[in-house]
Amino acid sequence: MSSEKTLYEKLGGEPAIDATVELFYDMLLKDELVGPLFAKTNMKRQRRMQKSFLNHVLGGAPYDGKNMRVAHAKLNLTEEHFNRVAVTLAKAMTTLGVSQDLVDEVIAIAATTKDDVLGREPKKPFSLNEQLPYVLVGAAGLAVGGALLYRYYSK
Repeated sequence: MSSEKTLYEKLGGEPAIDATVELFYDMLLKDELVGPLFAKTNMKRQRRMQKSFLNHVLGGAPYDGKNMRVAHAKLNLTEEHFNRVAVTLAKAMTTLGVSQDLVDEVIAIAATTKDDVLGREPKKPFSLNEQLPYVLVGAAGLAVGGALLYRYYSK
């Protein structure tokens, strides 16, 4: 059995998650871009669900809420919304004294939810096999262009 602490434990467990979520929403509700999205939200429930979600994804208790795609489907969120929330989460953790390396780990985990939160299909990973014809055509074009430029300027 590994004696290495989970990210959840490194952060300070449930009390640290609770404190982070409280400060996070205090900050988020004041934000001019994201704050209005919560105008009709039961914030007591919202904070409870966020705590449950973070506890789960960081290595604590199971999450019993909706999946991210369903939970955010009707909000018409943009990349700017997502980024603002992520920055606010990072600021809340930093304000509470969380080290930058742990903040970075949490934000990396949050980033994995981006496509679901924004309701878009995950980007397909780059495949050289699929892109090879385009790469070869591009390389051939560069070679021909380079040869023509060389001939033109070497006269």
